[in-house]
Formats: sequence, structure tokens, C-alpha cells
Amino acid sequence: MRTRPSFINDEAIASAVATHWLPEIAEVDYLPWGFGAHHWRVAGGDKTLFVTLDQLAPRHTAASLEAAYAGAAALAAGGLDMVCAPSPARPGRFTIDVGPGVLSVTPWLDGRSPTEAEARAPQHVREVIAALVALHRTAPPDGLPCWVPRVGPGFADELRARTAQPWTSGPLAEEARGALASHHDAIKRWTGRYVELADIAHSHRDLWVPTHGEPHNDNQVMVARGLKLVDWESLALAPRERDYSDLLDTGEADGLAPDPAMVELFALDWRLSEIAEYALWFTTPHTGTDDDRIALEGLYEELSDATD
Repeated sequence: MRTRPSFINDEAIASAVATHWLPEIAEVDYLPWGFGAHHWRVAGGDKTLFVTLDQLAPRHTAASLEAAYAGAAALAAGGLDMVCAPSPARPGRFTIDVGPGVLSVTPWLDGRSPTEAEARAPQHVREVIAALVALHRTAPPDGLPCWVPRVGPGFADELRARTAQPWTSGPLAEEARGALASHHDAIKRWTGRYVELADIAHSHRDLWVPTHGEPHNDNQVMVARGLKLVDWESLALAPRERDYSDLLDTGEADGLAPDPAMVELFALDWRLSEIAEYALWFTTPHTGTDDDRIALEGLYEELSDATD
């Protein structure tokens, strides 16, 4: 997130990291990176850690997030070198409850994420595909979460009811409400198709594989030894097409042979889950920060294909 959280300070983060991962801390720096979670760089002695604070609802419970990170650690221990896995805390868990969220850490990577243009370069796409093929061929660790639909059959009608009255939660609330209300028919159409496709996916559970969930360029880090995939909070058993959304329009993914229905399912999975999260965002108190404006832009982007 671009904006520091108001509900926890650097001292509380340092204290939790010192207690559970790194006793001697010399530096704590907030990182205005990404969108959805808060991040810090914490250093002490000869170690540097990348610290993530996830707020659970609506994407996770404490148990599902712990299972995802434990699964990533198991994949790395089993030989998948491209997995940048969380480091275990002293109690043997990978997540620590700090009140307003759940904390996890990974080793700091000396590298950088590719730009969108770099991520579309043929050689890079082939490297990503090789990493995903290796992931999808790996036996799933015990306890790995399973993908479930992010919204139910009644989502569109529930959203229509919520947008029937003015929203007063912040400066962008009414604009967001108006955008959602004006796209009710499209959201209802998308939801109906999504439920239909999700039923098809669940009828073929025997074909599901471990999937990252969001292997886009922001969750890739290029290091000296090659490609690393980070941010494994969405790790789950699912159809392999869940990981293909950013690959299929590059012209380098001919060998993947995806099922078009599953490609459509996970395009809708992304769109509808984003719409649901933005609806929640703008019905809760907000002040118009940079993150709020990025969220509003994201909402408009997901609604922009209403003729699809």
C-alpha cells in the first residue's frame, strides 16, 4: 500500500519481528509498495527481511493464510527453487497475529520486479511458463487450500440492494456507488456465467494442481539465479488456468493448451472478486488517500468491459 497504516506503527512491527524472527533489529523502513498489503524492510546483524502485514477479511481467515504460506514453504523445501517462501517464526508457524492483521516475513531478495513491458518479452515469458509448469506438476503439500468461488449466485442482487441508498463513508463513496449501480445488469450477467463455470470446474477436481493465483509481474523478482515468484498468499489447488491470465495474450504461450472455459472462469474470478473488494472498500470509512484513488481507478477498470 502507498499509505502507511494508521492502525499500527513501526515500533509494533519491530517488536513482533524481534520476538518471532530477528532478535537484533537495527533498521525498520516502511515500503510504499504494492496494493492490498503493507510492507516493511527490517534489518539487523547480517540479515534483512521483507515483512508483510495482511489484513484477513474478505480474502482469508487466519487458518487459510497460514495454510497457504506453509504450503509455499513445503514447495520450496521440496525443490521448487523459484518459490520465495515465508520464513518460519519461532513457534513454528509462518504467520503471527498482531491484532489488526497477520504478520509474515520472507528473506530479502537482491533483485527487482520486471516492468510490464519486460514481463512480455519472449524469453521472460518462457521463464515464467517453465516455473508455472514445474509448480503445476508438483504433488500438492498436505493441507493446501482449495480454490472456492469468491462471490455467490446472489452477489449482483445483494450489491444492487447495497447501492440503493447513498453511501456516506468518505469522499469517494458516492462516485463508487454510482459506478456500481449503473453496471448492475453487467454484474448480474457476469455472476451468472461465473457460477456456471465454477460448477464445471468443481466437477473436475481430480485435475486440479497447485497454483500461485497471481503470478503477474509485480509478484515476480529477477535475481542473479533466475526468476523468483513472491507473495504466495493466494496459493491453492485449482485448475491450472488460474495462473494463465497474463500469459495468453503474449504470443509465447502456444504450448499451454488452456481450456477456454477455465480461462473465462478465472477472468471472471478476478473481476468479480475485485468488484466485491472495492464495494467493501468504499462502504467503509476512507479519506481520499492515494490508495483510495487507486482503488477507485481499479473499480472503473473492472467495470469498463461491461459489454463483454
